[in-house]
Amino acid sequence: MSLKLCVVTIIPPLALAGAFFSLDVASAADDGPGMTTSSSPSVPVRRAYVEGRFGQIHLRMARPDQESARTPLVCFHMSPNSGRIYETFLGHMGTDRLAVAPDTPGFGDSDPPSKQPSISDYAAAMTDVLDALGLTTVDVMGYHTGSETCVELALQQPDRVRKLILTSAPIFSDEELQDFRDHYAKPELSEDGSHAAKIWKGHLFWAGPGYTMDHVGVQFADALRRPDISWWGHNAAFDFPMGEKLKQVTQPVLVLNPNDDLVEHSRRAEGTMQNGRIHELPDWGHGYLDIYTEDAGALIRGYLDGEPS
Repeated sequence: MSLKLCVVTIIPPLALAGAFFSLDVASAADDGPGMTTSSSPSVPVRRAYVEGRFGQIHLRMARPDQESARTPLVCFHMSPNSGRIYETFLGHMGTDRLAVAPDTPGFGDSDPPSKQPSISDYAAAMTDVLDALGLTTVDVMGYHTGSETCVELALQQPDRVRKLILTSAPIFSDEELQDFRDHYAKPELSEDGSHAAKIWKGHLFWAGPGYTMDHVGVQFADALRRPDISWWGHNAAFDFPMGEKLKQVTQPVLVLNPNDDLVEHSRRAEGTMQNGRIHELPDWGHGYLDIYTEDAGALIRGYLDGEPS
């Protein structure tokens, strides 16, 4: 893919209401596309900034050539990554609907809050994205921390969020929460770079089937950014009472449960949802959106488009 010079559009809140499809945004050609072994149909993934309560919010988005009547899909990433994890998936889903993946404030290229945020803060910031894009009804998809953001956004905006797709819906014991807080505490930087090697080895350890070092390399850099605040996302996640919050959600919920580090914790969500179910994915792991893009798209389209709200 040839490189080209592009200008990134900065979009003020509410400026896009009714006019999203005329956006002039940056090409993702120089952003390093998500790697995939799939030959699934795809459209270009482009980038933009919108104004939010904590500053600028960076996002990726893909859309079909013609305006679609399908509900837009907005995707929230895990910590401490960015919307880059959805790059390949957005291109695939964007063939028949608007698909968007913001960087959570403080991650990727989004401005950070001035103080340590909560999941409620992250969800409120995502409302700023919906406002800026003029989106009145959306489906939402989350991955780990992003799943909690989905749940909170569904509670904050019940008339706006139609359906939820959660890659993992972890419910932790008090002992597990303490262990996770200790493990994902603010990192101590080392002169020899061993702190970065630790993160790299962790990525490799949890890489799912088919997810190579090259795939990990595409995502790895995002986990190294802003070590002073990179732990904020995990800390917010561990303070979020997922079990209690899930019980309050009235919208349809599909929990995708790949064989990753939260597989057992997510099974505890069974029976807590008013209108939800868990779909086990024992042969998939981290990176499935890149490795099984078309299969994941078919599964998610079946849920979003084939079942009544």
